[in-house]
Amino acid sequence: MDYFIIAAVSFSGLYFHWWLYRRIRRWTERDLALSMAQGDADKREYMLACLQQARAQKVSRKALESWLQEAAERYEREHR
Repeated sequence: MDYFIIAAVSFSGLYFHWWLYRRIRRWTERDLALSMAQGDADKREYMLACLQQARAQKVSRKALESWLQEAAERYEREHR
């Protein structure tokens, strides 16, 4: 019974850390997209949609910032 308790606590601790890591990573990605919106409500919605598109395309974490920057520049060119 002791081993079961140790295994259950270890598993739940590992799961919690994985879940927390994923949650923080999503928050930082969302904050990155929102920082590029610069307070514009329409651009905010556009950048969040672009973030969803980047997730669907499985853009790597390293390439995400440049991918979102290109999307922000595209928005600026289209909405002048």
